[in-house]
Amino acid sequence: MTSPKTVLITGTSSGIGLAAAVGAAQAGWTAIATMRDTGKADALLKAAAENDVADRIQVKRLDVVDPESIAACLDEVIAEHGRLDALINNAGAAQVGTIELMSVDEVRSAMEVNFFGVVATTRAALPHLRAAQGRVITVTSIGGVVGQPFNEAYCAAKFAVEGFMQSLAPAAATVGVDVTVVEPGAVSSEFVANIGLDIPALIAAAGPYAPALQAYIAHIQQSYGNAQTPAEAAAPIIEALTADRPAFRVQTSQWARDFVATTLADLDGSAVQALTRAWVR
Repeated sequence: MTSPKTVLITGTSSGIGLAAAVGAAQAGWTAIATMRDTGKADALLKAAAENDVADRIQVKRLDVVDPESIAACLDEVIAEHGRLDALINNAGAAQVGTIELMSVDEVRSAMEVNFFGVVATTRAALPHLRAAQGRVITVTSIGGVVGQPFNEAYCAAKFAVEGFMQSLAPAAATVGVDVTVVEPGAVSSEFVANIGLDIPALIAAAGPYAPALQAYIAHIQQSYGNAQTPAEAAAPIIEALTADRPAFRVQTSQWARDFVATTLADLDGSAVQALTRAWVR
């Protein structure tokens, strides 16, 4: 009897990562659901039980900014399962602010989690994925294709991830590893809530940027009124996981496809600027 394929997923304590772990298990995979703090696994374990896939989900600690944590987790996976067929890079952290009001260290922190964490985890997993002729699926964002006001550090990191993966894909293909990026739009999950923003305080501290920031936050709050659920956003991830030949770039909704198309056809940048400048007026 063939053993189930094994997928390691980062950032599974809530939101898209949680839904992806459950979805992968429902598709018959063994899902190694990782998170920085395994004490936050209750929601995942409850969802696994409710969907009758608790026996196919294994929670492990993995902190994407800690190389020793990444190595230890992968060593355990190979020791216990003998293989790794796929990696889903999902862990990330949002950050709101504009550069004049932020420190360079805050920008570095955003890059560390959202970009270098992806690089480090992918690098460590690739030897095992080569052996399995597997795949790397990375959750980026529409913010990795369209730069957005007051998201400079976050979008910079996501743009970097997109460039990294687009460059990696042809090289990885020569050794049998498929690479896909998945670009969600607005998703109703704890990802946004976990930023812990005190919006009145943020606006009060924004100085000359306060009117623009207030307009931007109003725009975002309106956008999240029509957000996808985490399960809806995770469905294309599972499709990429199970497809014979997954596409390189996948959006999670028609709205996201239309939004991303704005920049992919925008040779001089004017269409994107017209769109995003309207958000801060």
